[in-house]
Amino acid sequence: INHIPSCSCPPGFTGDPFSVCRLAPPTPPPRPEDPCMPSPCGPNSQCRALNQQALCSCLPNYIGTPPTCRPECVVSSECPLDRACVNQRCADPCPNTCGVRAQCTTRNHNPICACPAGFTGDPFSQCLPIQTPISPPTSPAPSCFPSPCGPNSQCQMVGGVPACSCLPDHIGAPPTCRPECVLSAECSSQMTCIKQRCRDPCPGSCGVKANCHVVNHLPICTCMEGFKGDPFTQCSMVVITPMPEAVDPCNPSPCGPNAVCRDAGLCECIPEYTGNPYEACRPECVVNPECARDRACLRNKCRDPCPGTCGQNAQCDVVNHIPVCSCPQGYTGDPFTSCRVLPPVQMAPVDPCQPSPCGPNSQCRTQDGHAVCSCLTGYSGAPPSCRPECIVSSECPQTRACVNQKCTDPCLGS
Repeated sequence: INHIPSCSCPPGFTGDPFSVCRLAPPTPPPRPEDPCMPSPCGPNSQCRALNQQALCSCLPNYIGTPPTCRPECVVSSECPLDRACVNQRCADPCPNTCGVRAQCTTRNHNPICACPAGFTGDPFSQCLPIQTPISPPTSPAPSCFPSPCGPNSQCQMVGGVPACSCLPDHIGAPPTCRPECVLSAECSSQMTCIKQRCRDPCPGSCGVKANCHVVNHLPICTCMEGFKGDPFTQCSMVVITPMPEAVDPCNPSPCGPNAVCRDAGLCECIPEYTGNPYEACRPECVVNPECARDRACLRNKCRDPCPGTCGQNAQCDVVNHIPVCSCPQGYTGDPFTSCRVLPPVQMAPVDPCQPSPCGPNSQCRTQDGHAVCSCLTGYSGAPPSCRPECIVSSECPQTRACVNQKCTDPCLGS
């Protein structure tokens, strides 16, 4: 195919066509379907296949017709007042209930035991003739006839003495042998008395795809979740027809960023945003350079950034979108918290003679806040040019010499 060799096994063969093809095994004929799997007959019924068709019938001791087969009774209230529901059948509850020689009557489904006239004792175990002092009774010979063992028991002669034991599936000890139950009321609320034993009444009670739970001895059938129908026969799956979805003109949205879609697919900008809502809406600003230099972009609007920024008594100036806080003249402190008034400055008194303006070889005196200068004693001239009388002898007359900066006669004391 298309210049390339293609290998395949011929009809009736199978395997890897690049290595070996083998004869395909014969296909077994399809097995006939069992019309009784699952059973279409409902609870308490049996199904038999005949000519590929299901034949339904009620189980033994059940009444009705499939799929509504049911026992004659489940609880005694379904029977006449002189009968009780025993093994799911309405029967006389008296047999094997009362003791030896006792009489039994049924009242409201319950067996009532009583000793007959002339007898006394426990009617549930044994009634004995009333003893008379005139003729004391003689002890009868040991015998199993009549049985001394009481109801629901069996008697056997062992060594000439009657030996009593309870019947199979009965509990207790003679003469008080009894079945596990006679009425459902003797079982827990989750059990029912079936064949004189407390059993779960659910098995076989509900239909196909139904759940069973027991309430006060009765099986309650309900369809499983997602199923509907008669839970005692068959539940069918609920078919949900999906509702056609309405077309939403806003899903997907035809609007641009920062826009909302209204009814009928109309777009509009969100509050405080402008622009074409079908393309993009934008706020007044996003960054500071989009505002004037004395404004800042706050919450997408150009605003004065000063309010609430500086401290008490501080002044705020906006420089290139940024608030700058400073204390005004005459105030000091942290402008971001509080500015306070500067305290008055105490000026120290000024001494006009410090430093002395009089020059060397002079003295300074303060008079009315002014400096008064005069030459030191032994000095001549006027401040600031006060000088001694002489420094060298050449500054003295020829008959005098400069001694201690004074022109004196050098002969004195010579």
